Amino acid sequence: MPRQADYRTCSQLLRNSSKLGNIYVDRPSDQSSRWSSDSNNPPQFLILRLEKPAIVTSVLFGKYEKTHVCNLRKFKIHGGLTEDHMIELFDGGLKNDHIPETFLLRHEIEGNPFPCRYIRIEPLQAWGTNFNFSIWYVELHGNNNWDDVKHCMNWYNTYREKEAIRLCLKHFRQRGYTEAFRELSTKTKITLEHPLLTQLHTVLVTNGDFKACEQFITQASNEGMFDQYISQQEYKPEWTPIEPVNAKKPDSSSDARPGMRGGHQMCIDVLTETIYMFGGWDGNRDLADFWSYHLPSQTWVCLSHDTERDGGPSARSCHKMCLDYEKKQIFTLGRYLDPSMRSPDRLKCDFHMYDIDSHQWTFITEDTAAMGGPRLIFDHQMVIDIEHQTIYVFGGRVLTSPSSSDNDRTPEMIFSGLYSFHIPSNTWTLLMDDCPTLRSRIGHSMLFHPGLSRDKEKRDNVKNSFWVYDILNDKWSCIYKNENVGQNYWLKMQHVEPVPRFAHQLVYDHVRKTHYLFGGNPGKDSLPRLRLDDFWSLKLSRPSSDYLLRRCRYLIRKHQFLEISSQTPMKAMTYLQHEVANMVDHNDPEETKEFQLLTSSLFPCPSIDDDAEPSGADRVLQDVDPNFSQRTNLFDKLVAFFPESMTQPKDNLVDLVPLS
Repeated sequence: MPRQADYRTCSQLLRNSSKLGNIYVDRPSDQSSRWSSDSNNPPQFLILRLEKPAIVTSVLFGKYEKTHVCNLRKFKIHGGLTEDHMIELFDGGLKNDHIPETFLLRHEIEGNPFPCRYIRIEPLQAWGTNFNFSIWYVELHGNNNWDDVKHCMNWYNTYREKEAIRLCLKHFRQRGYTEAFRELSTKTKITLEHPLLTQLHTVLVTNGDFKACEQFITQASNEGMFDQYISQQEYKPEWTPIEPVNAKKPDSSSDARPGMRGGHQMCIDVLTETIYMFGGWDGNRDLADFWSYHLPSQTWVCLSHDTERDGGPSARSCHKMCLDYEKKQIFTLGRYLDPSMRSPDRLKCDFHMYDIDSHQWTFITEDTAAMGGPRLIFDHQMVIDIEHQTIYVFGGRVLTSPSSSDNDRTPEMIFSGLYSFHIPSNTWTLLMDDCPTLRSRIGHSMLFHPGLSRDKEKRDNVKNSFWVYDILNDKWSCIYKNENVGQNYWLKMQHVEPVPRFAHQLVYDHVRKTHYLFGGNPGKDSLPRLRLDDFWSLKLSRPSSDYLLRRCRYLIRKHQFLEISSQTPMKAMTYLQHEVANMVDHNDPEETKEFQLLTSSLFPCPSIDDDAEPSGADRVLQDVDPNFSQRTNLFDKLVAFFPESMTQPKDNLVDLVPLS
């Protein structure tokens, strides 16, 4: 793709063509080879004009050879055929390092590529506080073959024309312009929505048949038409403290439950509903105890006070475990060693397997590196592919002897790559070494799709947050965040939700859709050795189809009640007490309050605007059913639960009219 032929910025101070032309050439060692803003106050942006329209699929940003305070921590990219009409293509940021980064751009609408002539890069935040923005090098990638682009432009123009007509159809129907709606629809052969929703509009808005409307909504829910809406809703967290049965007894000993720790490891057998926990750091020493927790009986069992004495691994923390719930085997690998203990004979990565049925440990190897596997690592991640009997290990920091770095006061950390271990053949394979494309790391997470760490450095401002990544939509969502740091707040909330921490363990039961959290380091400067021993379950819930169906039926009955109350208040009261009340969750304070406020419509107060001259739109609707507008609003609320591909456009025609 030819690079842009023209640059523009929103600042009148950036007219120096040589300054703008710097991003044409990738000179990572030249600190002056960049575009820099003269202000860090948005809006600041560059507009890149291509020589001709193209389908832009990705953008590459080059960087300076060292970290730089002016690098873009946050930015957005928009694109379109004109400067005045662009859509968002990307929202993200750059890492503050020297490695070039490539980002995929949105380039499809309804599965069809669309062309761009203008690309706008809008910096929002630099890595350094109060520093201006710098862009060192930009490279666009995509398809500029004119035959392909022309075909996409034709489709895009047709799409825009169709959407404009659909906006008109929506406007005409909302305003009661029945003849105009029918004429435009017939002449263009363009449908506003799926025929089923047109049927719903006729039943609800035109005929006012609320019973038939409820039947329609019930059938739609049963056929899964609300599933897409449900999948797009944010999860709501529900924390529950777990108090083991054997820990509640007055005479319970230290064997009743595990003690305080961080940097431990847990894994779960979803078939037997059993959680296994091994090791950790209690603030003073590494631990070698091994525990199981049976979820149905709510009971901890100490399987071993000292696994090394029982033929298993020595005391350790920051190791990793994975479990094969079919063969009932647990594998553990890695550990952390203090610098004073990193002698060459200790820097070996031992590998152990525990057989759950026989309660026996197997020492697989003294040193995985000697077998072609990873060196001694900690804070890595390990997952198992049960079907193919393969374990994958990624990342983690490699422990080295301090004596090997005597001549280097600040040795660069060494991170491990991606390894696989084939269990039946006892074979390690290096799949990928540390590389710029997928940087190795510590303290990360990983899972196998068949279909936190302990850091010796000081941690400040430990806060609670929980993120979910949607694989299909390539989207992160923060579903839970609590940034309170006050001690009094957490004393009050300690039985409601877990206090902020790191070096904890979180395992997931994918059958029962429940997470389990144990222990960790609260990061208190005043108590640096303090560790936690609390145990929690976490359920992430979305609205169910039954809940949505009930709410839809409530909205329908609420509207029917309002129509009845304007004519026969006594009949409306009976309808409210029976039909509407049946659709309310009276244990929900918000729903209960909303339901109670409905009684006010039985005693309407005259409005000071009752004698006011109706607006233009209201005059048109005076010739239609007096409940037309309210029913239309109800229809708009109901169709919001259906797939977007079935519904009318979300935008409104009147909102597109400029006010200037």
